[in-house]
Amino acid sequence: MPRPSAPIYLDHNAGAPLRPAVRECMIEALGDTGNASSVHAHGRKARARIEEAREKVARLCGARSRAVTFVSGGTEANMTALSPSWQDQGAPVYLDKLFRSAIEHPSVVTGGRFAVADQIVVPVDREGRIELNALEEAVKDADPSLVSVMAANNETGIVQPLAEVGKMARTYGHFFHVDAVQAAGRMPIDMEAWQADVITLSAHKFGGPQGIGAVVVKSTARVPSPLMVGGGQENWRRGGTENVAAIVGFGVAADLALEEADQTRHLSELKARLENGLKTVCPATVIFGEKADRLPNTSCFAVPGIAAETALIAFDLEGISVSSGSACSSGKVSVSHVLTAMGIEEDLARCALRVGMGWNTTEADIERFLEAWPRIVDRLNPDARHQAA
Repeated sequence: MPRPSAPIYLDHNAGAPLRPAVRECMIEALGDTGNASSVHAHGRKARARIEEAREKVARLCGARSRAVTFVSGGTEANMTALSPSWQDQGAPVYLDKLFRSAIEHPSVVTGGRFAVADQIVVPVDREGRIELNALEEAVKDADPSLVSVMAANNETGIVQPLAEVGKMARTYGHFFHVDAVQAAGRMPIDMEAWQADVITLSAHKFGGPQGIGAVVVKSTARVPSPLMVGGGQENWRRGGTENVAAIVGFGVAADLALEEADQTRHLSELKARLENGLKTVCPATVIFGEKADRLPNTSCFAVPGIAAETALIAFDLEGISVSSGSACSSGKVSVSHVLTAMGIEEDLARCALRVGMGWNTTEADIERFLEAWPRIVDRLNPDARHQAA
């Protein structure tokens, strides 16, 4: 009897496998004792580890190390950034509204610390890009507010026109937040070009540990009010004892991601092979955002008549892990708010699958996916093979 093939993981957008170098450094850090707030030798060693990691994360963002505040992950980072209360040059500033795109991550869709009545949703076009004219119309006469637009969408990989959004926010006197959780390690992060006041990150999207993220500000003179208060950790910007091992792992992952920033061509080639193969099997395959600028690792597609829920189970039985949209909905497969905002019909949106590649994805992984897909199609809806594009 043939030996089963090793499982294949193609869900990096939900969370990437831990890099071996990250695991090693974390195990070493876990072997040490010491609270980074203590002044004795053990505490100083823990503090040194944190500050070294802070410098590495700052380099990934082109920021100063003191601009980086470690938090528990992307959701807490977004909750921290989405605050109506800021300090600007030492003076308190209250931001009137939150302007966000219609395709933001669920942690931004909730509005953070803004009241529901103070949130304005800006539409996107059919390719999933924010409507700049609609954004300008919304913000041009508004009191100082916060504009929040993600760098790249977690479901479709579509990259937003951040430089244009940042320029608009600056022109009309608003603060600008970029959720860069999916961008880190997959595209350059340039706070200066984006004119972003604050960006947010999560380590586990690019090979770091789960449970650690960062809020990175352009200037420590302009910062959101703390979400977690208590002790004076993280320069009084986030109370609570630091998770030293996770922070160390975050730093190593950031270093590796920066080193590989110019190696995304490999992922782009794998994505092209995947999408060409999908259309060969089913010419009617729809690639969402196909004409837009997208992350090199992400493909979100659908075949009419093949429901995502049953396709996910079929792939799982083949030993292949993919997903349908965001992984932040308690494992439920439902209609994506992202695709709905793009104007995708509900029947087609219910068929959407996402492949997220990453640092350990190989050509053999994509070939095995494409070998399994025709078998799955033939089981679920053989007529899909003959549908016209």
